Amino acid sequence: QVQLGESGGGLVQAGGSLRLSCVPSRSIFSINAMGWYRQGPGKQRELVALIIRGDRITYGDSVRGRFTISTDNAKNTVYLQMNSLKPEDTAVYFCNAKMGLEDYWGQGTQVTVSS
Repeated sequence: QVQLGESGGGLVQAGGSLRLSCVPSRSIFSINAMGWYRQGPGKQRELVALIIRGDRITYGDSVRGRFTISTDNAKNTVYLQMNSLKPEDTAVYFCNAKMGLEDYWGQGTQVTVSS
């Protein structure tokens, strides 16, 4: 099992930037994949970005080119740098860890982008 601690959400104007952080309760190296999903008002949860085995990266179509996922192994932290934010990026962002067949989720952090 793993617990995920998220931080970094908030309110930002359109065009601005935010960085989200996620710290797992165990070593990143022991986790198959880590990343971020989001759920906007009235929408289904969707993939934002995922790092698989520490090197393969995939992004959701709506954020590709604006968001960057990265890891700092020394700090055992996964980051999501979000640039050129749009009002439609408003959502609760959830850190995700995949181990075996199980998905683990953080509590979520709110990101609100004002127009």
